[in-house]
Amino acid sequence: QVQLVESGGGSVQAGGSLRLSCTHSGISSSLYSVAWFRQAPGKEREAVDAIYNIGGASTACADSVKERFTISRGNANTVYLQMNSLKPEDTATYYCAATSGLLGGNRCSGPSYNYWGQGTQVTVSS
Repeated sequence: QVQLVESGGGSVQAGGSLRLSCTHSGISSSLYSVAWFRQAPGKEREAVDAIYNIGGASTACADSVKERFTISRGNANTVYLQMNSLKPEDTATYYCAATSGLLGGNRCSGPSYNYWGQGTQVTVSS
């Protein structure tokens, strides 16, 4: 059974930083994709960043977070999202998602992912 657990969310003032962690287990494939999504109240879910477990090739999915957010791999079961220069509009619930295989051009598409975490709240105050 695949499980994804996010942590590291919280409240921060604008301009601050947070690092989110996604710890996953149960993915049987040796090749898989992991991504961060976010959803603010009343808004659609948005892809943030995606990464492959092998090679670490990453994709910035949202123009609004380029140069501010960075996805990276930790140990074999952890993916991070480093968020710098946070803005109030970054306030959302952040979700980690994963799927077997390397998605290629679909890495930023929610329906491409089979497994999802419960989310962690990030609140940025002005």
